[in-house]
Amino acid sequence: MASRSINKAILIGNLGKDPELRYTSAGVAVATFSVATNESWKDQDGNVQERTQWHNVVAWRKLAEICSEYLKKGSKLYMEGRIQYRNYDDKNGVKRYVTEIVLDQMVMLDSRGAGASSTSSSEADAPPSAEEPSGGKADDLPF
Repeated sequence: MASRSINKAILIGNLGKDPELRYTSAGVAVATFSVATNESWKDQDGNVQERTQWHNVVAWRKLAEICSEYLKKGSKLYMEGRIQYRNYDDKNGVKRYVTEIVLDQMVMLDSRGAGASSTSSSEADAPPSAEEPSGGKADDLPF
């Protein structure tokens, strides 16, 4: 039996800035952004301590376009992805190392009025009609 391995990151955090959408030379969409996660604890003296970790995130193809359209700085996000390490030489020839989360799935956690919305249609932004399709008023419903 072949051995299996898992590379999965699950985060809930807030975007540090609006996603940056670009396209590769082949026309593939890629969005990059950062997500902050916070942890707090009490130290030995009973004082609350807090630490923020920043995570670089990259999304590809349709998910990249969705992130670019709906996510904004401060948006709360549940995300799943895999951890990826890569390196490159900068313009001065210095080797740079990058750790990032390659996004597989995400759920926007903001309430509708507090940030990113889950839809962009003008119909979804309109208030609900008081008339039901059957011709009766919404107040007449037995429940």
